Amino acid sequence: MRHVSLGGLDVSRLGLGCMGMSAFYTGAGTDEAEAVRTLHRAIDLGVTFLDTAEVYGPYTNEELLGRALAGRRDEVVLATKFGILSHRGRRGLDSSPENVRAAVEGSLRRLGTDRIDLYYQHRVDPDTPVEDTMGVLAELVAEGKIRYAGLSEAGPETIRRAHAVHPVAAVQTEYSLWTRDPEAEVLPLTRELGIGFVPYSPLGRGFLTGAIRSRDQLDDGDFRKDNPRFSEENLAQNLRIADEVAAVARDLGATPAQTALAWLLSRGDAIAPIPGTKRTARLEENAAADGIRLDASQLARLDALSAPAGDRYTDMSPVNR
Repeated sequence: MRHVSLGGLDVSRLGLGCMGMSAFYTGAGTDEAEAVRTLHRAIDLGVTFLDTAEVYGPYTNEELLGRALAGRRDEVVLATKFGILSHRGRRGLDSSPENVRAAVEGSLRRLGTDRIDLYYQHRVDPDTPVEDTMGVLAELVAEGKIRYAGLSEAGPETIRRAHAVHPVAAVQTEYSLWTRDPEAEVLPLTRELGIGFVPYSPLGRGFLTGAIRSRDQLDDGDFRKDNPRFSEENLAQNLRIADEVAAVARDLGATPAQTALAWLLSRGDAIAPIPGTKRTARLEENAAADGIRLDASQLARLDALSAPAGDRYTDMSPVNR
């Protein structure tokens, strides 16, 4: 597995999103043994950039990683996130310095570690200036509790303001063949400032794999059941995207997932997608994308895909972007 630098942090070119092992998706949290096997197999394959958050569960995903990484902590780059949960009785988003300090202690305890390699603000807190949040993150770096600071789903102005206080190592945002919004402003800005970019949901929440053809495949508790892009009307329209990815994959001699990931890896040298899975077979399939190259005609076909029908989230307010 090749490596890239995210603002100075060395990570595997492909990471592993761990959320679905514990929350939000069909079957989440039902087979911890398989999730642990997947985490161990990821390390063996060199997929050592692991992504979690305190809100996944909440807390249970960090606890899972803490158990799975016992004795192997030094083999991985561990990223987690704060700011959606409040630890001081406040409702909603909370990135106040007091909450950040409470959150990091909880994450360190659950993860069974003395430092977090990359600590993201999960969503922008409109009630706390980002300068205050970055100030306390700078203090945590100085104290050795975190190594690098990042932002998730932040806009260009917020990124610039944050980076002026303390270096932002990475910006994490949804990015894939069916979510290309970052190309307009965020990606160019990260390149300008030397910030790494971490695409989450790089397989379109599983849609680009071609495995999801009907809403009947999703449990009632699955996040996607209420997602606009998975509504009956929009899903039928969006299947054309999955079908075109599958067609390019056949031409390439790869799977649709590998094709979608190879396209993302072609976007730049400081990009590290974090496809999520809880199964070893899917992990091995995804990891193989590191060795796949798309030619000019294949890239052109994928670049020409039209935008999907439906918003990314039911609530597209600024804090959810």
